[in-house]
This record gives sequence, structure tokens and C-alpha cells, in this order.
Amino acid sequence: MNFRALHQSDRAFLIPNPWDVGTARLLASMGFEALATTSAGYAFSAGRPDNTTSREEMMAHVAAICSATALPVNGDLENGFGDTPEDAAETIRLGAIAGLAGGSIEDSTGRADEPIYAFDLAVDRIRAAAEAARPADLVLTARCENYLVGRPDLKDTIRRLQGYQEAGAEVLYAPGLTSKEDIAEVVRSVDRPVNVVMGLQGAQLTVDELSALGVKRISVGSALSRAALGAFLRAAKEMREQGTFTFAADAVSYRGISELLRG
Repeated sequence: MNFRALHQSDRAFLIPNPWDVGTARLLASMGFEALATTSAGYAFSAGRPDNTTSREEMMAHVAAICSATALPVNGDLENGFGDTPEDAAETIRLGAIAGLAGGSIEDSTGRADEPIYAFDLAVDRIRAAAEAARPADLVLTARCENYLVGRPDLKDTIRRLQGYQEAGAEVLYAPGLTSKEDIAEVVRSVDRPVNVVMGLQGAQLTVDELSALGVKRISVGSALSRAALGAFLRAAKEMREQGTFTFAADAVSYRGISELLRG
């Protein structure tokens, strides 16, 4: 089944987020149908905070993930690495060349004083991205970042998603929604597949519950990378502060990882 078709099934599908080639191959070996990159997870793996990756670095990263598995990959392309519609379009074009089956463009500016692009500019950016995605047969996801930048305005979020839908986005996404009521309201308010992210604090809905709400795609953002780093930091703390190594009891075996990576 191709990437676009996955969004048309009756049940939501999981699209987990690897942060490097190894984790992409491990997830592919477990039977998932598609993968998505995580800008934060990748940045953490490079020893940097999120939103400090250049477009050139990101394209090299997504190309590596795409080449690691035959699964379709959706790229976390941040805000398109620039403010203009042309920036968003060029990022989508480069993402398609890198091998992405889909890509997301968000409406976050990265600036504390004005964290979200003005509505008209945000819509124009998605329209330009959609025009670039169409000839490449790339599934464009438009993200409204209101809830991630401290603006939990459901009415404005829906207005923006509706605008992005009209501008040509094929999938809509408002990360940070946590309640059944808000998610259901978003799904009812648009006629495109909706992606919901789980793994954030306060978001504890199941695949069955999200499917019942009409959600079509479920990602986990940086949650897998943070879970792995949490185990790493707890193990390091145990060694440093207690001088013990009990963490190894929960570690995956050398043989187990090797067998998964052999395919």
C-alpha cells in the first residue's frame, strides 16, 4: 500500500519516528507500514537542541532515513527553513529529491515575539508547498503549532487548518492536542486526514480511541528518542552515583539487536 492510501483506511495507522538509520531499520523490522523523521530526535542525536539544523543537514538526514528502508517516509521539515512561500516550496522540492513520500511544513516562526506566522502568510506558504509537492507526488502535511508555542486557541487552530486544507494540504496536524473533545472537533471541522501526536505529556489516548475519533495517522514525534535517552541517562546516573550496573538487566541483548538488523 502506498503512503497516500494509508490515510484512507478505516483505522488510524501508526507512523513512528526514528532518529537515525539504526532506529529506522529496527522499526521497519517490526512491521510498521511507514516512518516519519523527527527534527528534535535528530538534533538530540547530533548533540544540539531542536531547531538548530540547517536545511542541508536535514536533507542529508532524511535521505539517509529513506535509503535505510523500503517503507515510505514522512519528513519533519520544520517551517521550511525560511519565512517565505518560496522557502517552503524549495524545501518540499528538495525533500522529494531526497526520497520522501511525504513532508510536513509548520507555521511556527521560531521567534519568541511572534511565534506563529500571520494567517495569510501561513496559508500562502502552504499553497506554495502544495504546488511543489504535486508534481513530485509527495503527500503534504500542514501543521498548526499553536499549542506547542503556548497558544491553546482551538478556534484559531481550526481556522488555520481549514485554510491550509483549502491551500492544498493533504494531511492536517495540530501537535499538542490532548483531549478527546478537542481532537474530535478538529476532525469534524476539516475534510482531510488528521495526524495526532502521542507521547507528549498529558496525551494518553490509545490507537483504538483515536481511530474511533476519526484520526487517520498517529505519530510520536521525539518521544521514542526521549525514551531511549531517558534510559541512557538513568543508567549513567546509576553508574556515576551508585557504582552499580543493574540497568543492564533491562537492556536488549546483543544478539537480539543483531538479528533484527540483519532483517
